[in-house]
Amino acid sequence: MTNQTVRVVARIVALPEKVEAVKAVLLGFIEPSRQEQGCIKYELLQNQSAPTDFTFVEEWASDDALDAHLATAHIKEADAKLDGLLAAEPDIRRYSLLA
Repeated sequence: MTNQTVRVVARIVALPEKVEAVKAVLLGFIEPSRQEQGCIKYELLQNQSAPTDFTFVEEWASDDALDAHLATAHIKEADAKLDGLLAAEPDIRRYSLLA
């Protein structure tokens, strides 16, 4: 199966006392991201058994579309707002669909 879209799984772990602040920041850039050219899917999940654990599941039309997303003002602003709120650096992984 050949599919040129890019799938992203991005895991963000909040400090325990900063869960609500992190959630607010992450929710704030979902709609602008969904409006971007090349965005196919953009979902935010929160782990039911570990509420500090957030995961974005994304699909982009191309690597170029994803790179453009990562360079947008709302993503850069979110990165600045998340400073000091996270337990670790975000783990962002790009995938290709195999089947």
